[in-house]
Amino acid sequence: MLQTPPLSLYIHIPWCVVKCPYCDFNSHAVKGDLPEQAYIDALLDDLELDLPKVWGRTVHSIFIGGGTPSLFSGQAMDQLLSGVRARIPLAPDAEITMEANPGTVEHDRFEHYRAAGINRISLGIQSFNGQHLKTLGRIHDGEQAQRAVEAVKAAGFERFNLDLMWALPGQTVDQALADVEQALAFSPGHLSHYQLTIEPNTVFAARPPVLPEEDLAWDIQEACAERLLQAGFQAYEISAWTQAGQASRHNLNYWRFGDYLGIGAGAHAKITLPAEQRIVRLRRKTLPHSYLQAASQRGFVAEQRELASEDRGFEYFLNRFRLAEPCPLDEFEARTGLTRQAIEEPLARAEALGLVEIHENQVHRTLRGAQYLNDLQALFLPQQ
Repeated sequence: MLQTPPLSLYIHIPWCVVKCPYCDFNSHAVKGDLPEQAYIDALLDDLELDLPKVWGRTVHSIFIGGGTPSLFSGQAMDQLLSGVRARIPLAPDAEITMEANPGTVEHDRFEHYRAAGINRISLGIQSFNGQHLKTLGRIHDGEQAQRAVEAVKAAGFERFNLDLMWALPGQTVDQALADVEQALAFSPGHLSHYQLTIEPNTVFAARPPVLPEEDLAWDIQEACAERLLQAGFQAYEISAWTQAGQASRHNLNYWRFGDYLGIGAGAHAKITLPAEQRIVRLRRKTLPHSYLQAASQRGFVAEQRELASEDRGFEYFLNRFRLAEPCPLDEFEARTGLTRQAIEEPLARAEALGLVEIHENQVHRTLRGAQYLNDLQALFLPQQ
């Protein structure tokens, strides 16, 4: 039987100064004045329309992503979060994260964001190396990156994440380690450490740069992982490292197949309806101008569909196996409404291949399972 999981809220701000050549997110370069007030109004109207689906539930985390949310002022964030609090209960210790990019925030904006109620910053550094930043199409340089981290700390944020990318064009092991070393010098509690991949419908897909050979990329990953382990970090997710107690609560809810409202241009949502034994997914209109135009008709949703029972096992493990922690089979049953017998066959195959181990009704992803994650997840695809 389906049970109600924790609930989060994702808010999408779709504008950037420029769109990076590797980016396949729903982001759009700003042209003219930023419609800050109109967009805040639309977001709050959008949220109101989804409230009947989550009556009586409390939001445990909020993530404001993009795009570049730090293009919006502290006053706008205060208005937005005040509007959210007026419409839906927030847990007293709710984690409220905002993404920010160096080069898009003045020094004092971080103080204003903190005053608005934001208590975690995720800073898109990508690299401290000026040449690599230029290759990636970033608008900041290494010095600006360092100043941005210092500004986050000076504003009093105890919880902050630094985004780094590795296997960049022309990157050596030493250069990748230098990025990690510089990040560690700021004592972050959390690091996102992503391999650069070429995604469809990006500038890099049309004009691909020369990436490090597979052996070199492996050496970079191994060297950086070893250094992060030495510094007391643990890889709790495929691309995320944390000090004790500093894991992203919002992202943990995604990966544990929790529920989330999604408002803003192109935002996605997943809502469990236990009384109806249904899980629904929703997607907002993608283009910013279409989303804003939809405000007058209060028709923000572009697509709504029910997650079929035969797809739930795959979607659950697609998320869950990203985490290093064991997966309780009781959680699987509560979050999918399926019985564990529904996954006996793929679990047995995964165990036989050494991708998982099963102990006391918990599924443990092995090191081999992490290395061959796509193959492990694919075992749970519905049989045709």
